[in-house]
Amino acid sequence: MITGAASGIGRALAQRLSRERMHLVLADVDRRPLRELASSLPGALAVPTDVSRMRDVEMLAAKAYARFGRVHLLCNNAGVAEYGAVWEVSLRRWQRVLGVNLWGTVHGCLAFVPRMIAQGGAAHVVNTASMAGLVTPPLAGAYSASKHAVVALSEALVQDLALRGARVGVSVLCPGWVATALASSAPGAADRMMRSLISRGLPPEAVADRTVRAVRAGEFYVLTHPEMAPAVRRRADEILAGRAPGMLRLPRSRAASR
Repeated sequence: MITGAASGIGRALAQRLSRERMHLVLADVDRRPLRELASSLPGALAVPTDVSRMRDVEMLAAKAYARFGRVHLLCNNAGVAEYGAVWEVSLRRWQRVLGVNLWGTVHGCLAFVPRMIAQGGAAHVVNTASMAGLVTPPLAGAYSASKHAVVALSEALVQDLALRGARVGVSVLCPGWVATALASSAPGAADRMMRSLISRGLPPEAVADRTVRAVRAGEFYVLTHPEMAPAVRRRADEILAGRAPGMLRLPRSRAASR
């Protein structure tokens, strides 16, 4: 089960998991590329879905279980971007990025996790966050807030499942720059440098491969850009020292985005 499946990391995950001979349920708000992808993958079920709406995600879960009876891997992957100073991002744009990135993940957990627990056996949840969920670059407050929340939700989820003795694992995917169309989801807000950095990022196929390895190994934090580790360490040091964060300077080729 993959949300945001029609492009970027979601599309690469779908193609990678199809090679593993998994049955696929693919969800996205963009209907045409979703249908085209599903038609290219044997037996895939395409369900147009707006993850910011709980009724859509509940219907998605109902269709997935009606078709296959079980969901062994849930990828809450749908995401959009917003860039700009915190006070310059309009309320509508704040609501949009939180609706998809955070509420989409919440809705996925509410609709699927109880069913995954009830079905018995091993299963796994992958929530797509970002390196912007572990560090906080300037001019990305709305996006970072949504992705920090996804990391926190995932950290709570893995503990809650352990307390209940559920055989459902959790991973939180925190990639840096990935060559996707993410910047285009923030029309007029992402500047030329942002688009250039993303276009030169890691191929989505490499992120999909890394995710599959992480699920198999039971990794929780899934990092794709090891060169970003010092920035995470600096943030932890700043927290413990009570310092305000310094200006985050990210490596140009592989840094913190989705």
